[in-house]
Amino acid sequence: MLHFLLRLIINAAALAVAAYVLPGIRFGGESFSVVNVLIVAFIFGLVNAIIKPILALVTCPFYILTLGLFTFVVNALMLLLTAWLAGPRFQVDGFWWALLGSVVISIVSAGLSAVLKGETRDRHVKKPA
Repeated sequence: MLHFLLRLIINAAALAVAAYVLPGIRFGGESFSVVNVLIVAFIFGLVNAIIKPILALVTCPFYILTLGLFTFVVNALMLLLTAWLAGPRFQVDGFWWALLGSVVISIVSAGLSAVLKGETRDRHVKKPA
């Protein structure tokens, strides 16, 4: 359960950073809402957990052909699908914004995951007296 909540918070932060940095990605509504961001992060997590592995399996030859760069295209498609499922809560203006957003989300998510993983590892290491 803790891992799920941690991933939800990391996804929410990464999506919020992408919406802040890129004008083509935004959260809907009159004002910024943390609940709205968490709902979209939950949808994004479900899409990545259920649909992304199936799409990755089907597009495996493209991953091999492009030496893994096709990952960004699949991530952009997952972001567009999230925007479609979230409706007015989350909007992406097109494929190129989704592609840039997927890069930003990947960088932020990897950075936060590394920092948080390092903190949890440090807690379990016994320090010499």
